[in-house]
Amino acid sequence: MSPTLEVRGSIPEIVKNKDGLYEGNLEYYLQVYFSEARNLCNGYHNFRHTCHILWLCHSACYFYRLEERMSKRDMRNLLIAAIFHDFNHTGVVGPDEKNISLALEALRKFILPEDEEYLEEITRILKGTEYPYKVPTEKMDLLVQIIREADTSQCLTVAWIQQVVFGFSTEWKKTPLEVLKMQEPFLSSLKFNTTWGKSMFPSSLVKEKIREVRELIDVLDPKKKIAA
Repeated sequence: MSPTLEVRGSIPEIVKNKDGLYEGNLEYYLQVYFSEARNLCNGYHNFRHTCHILWLCHSACYFYRLEERMSKRDMRNLLIAAIFHDFNHTGVVGPDEKNISLALEALRKFILPEDEEYLEEITRILKGTEYPYKVPTEKMDLLVQIIREADTSQCLTVAWIQQVVFGFSTEWKKTPLEVLKMQEPFLSSLKFNTTWGKSMFPSSLVKEKIREVRELIDVLDPKKKIAA
């Protein structure tokens, strides 16, 4: 039986694990992130971004649920890494190594006793999000490929202008138009390696987003005269 692409659940439903997709539940970790993280209101690396990555990683887990490539423990490790991957992100331009270090510090501080045995594996998955990547995505295992594809795909969502353009504009100290003009090169190089990623974000969607970017730049070009 082939896996089916299905996006399931709200964030509360995901962390409560009502369908028993993965081991245990993640209510404690979401509580920790919501009450302890210092990046909740960042321009881009904020609460919305973290929840979006968690949601997508959960979608990937559900996609692969009928295969034997991911155990329930693998899924839990992936979802914990998703919650913590930007924990306390500085929200400013600088080496991502610093942000990864802050995230791992929080993970070690708040990890539950039942997850301590898997700390090294969760750390490995989380470190896979450090950008720019030190190892090409296609050379990584499925869990790292999933979290990377989830992490870079927010530019393809409905809220991409607010979240990506204005979000990075705030963090990078650039104008929204400058960030907008950076989108086409990024989108043109965007690649999905997993079966889930290719199903969730087909090339037609990427091409459509590139067209939208071009049209939006054309409308917002300050050199164009605004009709009276």
